[in-house]
Amino acid sequence: MKFVADFHIHSKFSRATSPSMDLENLDRWAKIKGIKVMGTGDFTYPEWLAEIKKELSPAGEPSGSGLFKLKNLDSQTRFILTSEISCIYSKGGKVRKIHIIIFAPSISAVEKINVKLGQIGNLKSDGRPILGLDAKELLKIALDADEDCLVVPAHAWTPWFSVFGSKSGFNSIEECFEEYAKYIYAIETGLSSDPKMNWRLSQLDKITLISNSDAHSPQKIGREANVFDTDLSYEGITGAIKIKDSKKLLNTFEFFPEEGKYHYDGHRLCNISLSPEQSKKYNNICPRCGKPLVIGVLNRVEELADRPEGFVPENSVPFKSLIPLSEIIAESLDVSVAGNEVAKHYNNLIKNLGNEFKILLESSKKEIEESSLPEIADGVMKIREGKVFIEPGYDGVYGKIKIFSEGSKRTGKRNNIDQKTLFS
Repeated sequence: MKFVADFHIHSKFSRATSPSMDLENLDRWAKIKGIKVMGTGDFTYPEWLAEIKKELSPAGEPSGSGLFKLKNLDSQTRFILTSEISCIYSKGGKVRKIHIIIFAPSISAVEKINVKLGQIGNLKSDGRPILGLDAKELLKIALDADEDCLVVPAHAWTPWFSVFGSKSGFNSIEECFEEYAKYIYAIETGLSSDPKMNWRLSQLDKITLISNSDAHSPQKIGREANVFDTDLSYEGITGAIKIKDSKKLLNTFEFFPEEGKYHYDGHRLCNISLSPEQSKKYNNICPRCGKPLVIGVLNRVEELADRPEGFVPENSVPFKSLIPLSEIIAESLDVSVAGNEVAKHYNNLIKNLGNEFKILLESSKKEIEESSLPEIADGVMKIREGKVFIEPGYDGVYGKIKIFSEGSKRTGKRNNIDQKTLFS
């Protein structure tokens, strides 16, 4: 069965998260987006786990598939038990800050994990708890709870909280997890990197690259996601990830990495954004204030890469770069993404054409025009062709996307100026 999955999200109990991040809203927005399998997120938080147990029931017969569904709604959405942990600890003479996603096959496995983690730190402090725990020890706890648990380093390249991060990470998975590295089957690319950047590291050839939204509001789910063709079950999903099977994990949907908020190097307080080449000229020091730059994902990949740009490993899983439909509408009409006009066109497109992924990937230009405006249809076509201008993000600032050249919006006529891209 072919389906889209987004595993890494947060509940309403995480910091800086929408109060509408509950199970019913996740179900509703999964239908709008075209997502079949949603991560629950935050299963370590007691109140959220109580809601999961109250509102979800096992899906599949006779003994369940390791996935869950809403009890009181006739819903086709399936939920998989996931949670993110923030591990902050000292190792190798350096403070490490690593975010980890745990997949669990059952409520009983989750409860065993939570008992162990509750002895280490306060699970009631946040939906994504901060624990003074070595990432390797977290992996051991998950596997001790159930050998079918899957542990995945989250947003693997972001500077502050990731396995390869420039500020607090490691230079290899083996350096982080030591003898338990053999149980790391996948990493999450994160918004600021994409597979082609990761393909430059031969050490990742056996690692599956997955992509998830890390959403803090329902509207953001699916901004990155995974496409599977496998059994609709926990075993089918995690099995495809573990063996890196491109016939079962068909492709991922990615941000254009330049749009991620840590792609370039920079210093937000000084409004400084620099490419790796520019940073090198300044010895990684901010030219305005003299403090160290925050070294971004592109620079960090360059540091660890042992292959040139453009290298494609034989066993690579393909990917597609997308921009959320609401952002395309806003850019096409030159209005705020939060405006009523964007919501009007978005809702009309969903009503007439189906879910967001179908519109972004399959609907014809004519169909989109008939359900919205020519400008919006033109914008979707340009995204499919990869014809965008991007001002890269840096030091916590999201990149800025431009689909059209100046003066080409709302005219009904498009000039023939060649669009330049920031990627192959």
